[in-house]
Amino acid sequence: MAYLLSSRFLRGIVLTVLCTGFWGCAAVPAQEMSNARQAIRAARDAGAEQLAPQQLSEAQTLLEQAEDSLQRRDYRGARRSAVEARGRATEALSAVRSTDHKESG
Repeated sequence: MAYLLSSRFLRGIVLTVLCTGFWGCAAVPAQEMSNARQAIRAARDAGAEQLAPQQLSEAQTLLEQAEDSLQRRDYRGARRSAVEARGRATEALSAVRSTDHKESG
């Protein structure tokens, strides 16, 4: 009896983990979208439009792609584009800060 209970218990845990993992990947990437928007805003506020326009433009384009994917309920595509958008915005912000350090140094 203990064997059956533990076997069922383990099977239940495995199924729970698998289902959670599956649904976690398919969920709306709200946090990633928010992170991308905030990173773009920070880069723009720091002056990336003048000092790193290409990276900022790429970030904005990727965010728009993420929003389009979100509208089509392609949550994985939206997540991927949002993460890339945040990365490009971070690159733009780093370029601005690098320029600021060179000018002040």
